[in-house]
Amino acid sequence: MLPLICFEIAFPSQLSANFNNDTNLILTVSNDSWFGNSHGPHQHLDIAKMRALEFGRPLIRATNNGITAIVDQHGLVTKVLPQFEEGVLTSEVSLVSGQTPYSRWGHLTQWVIPLLILLSYIIGIYRQLHVKRETEQK
Repeated sequence: MLPLICFEIAFPSQLSANFNNDTNLILTVSNDSWFGNSHGPHQHLDIAKMRALEFGRPLIRATNNGITAIVDQHGLVTKVLPQFEEGVLTSEVSLVSGQTPYSRWGHLTQWVIPLLILLSYIIGIYRQLHVKRETEQK
């Protein structure tokens, strides 16, 4: 289990620094009371869902008055305890192993994909110019 405290879930590099092949579950504990009745706890949950998806691991999010939830490895909330609702959330969580492209290469994927798109665009323009020159020469 990889535990993260409060805002640490917002930083994928923080999670990545402690993530390894033995990590089967992510746990984040947070005090969301300072958000009050705002969109903050919802954003905090969305960030946690993204980390579950990026690293391909189920995530348990426990809060004092925010949104407590269980998120599967696909980033989908499977069980939730709404904000300001006191209770205990229980569920069976399937543990997952393996690596996602993001957990393996991290931010590199954020650079490679746009560069491949740009390269494809440049090749497309080059081909158009080449075809245009050939037709003008005929």
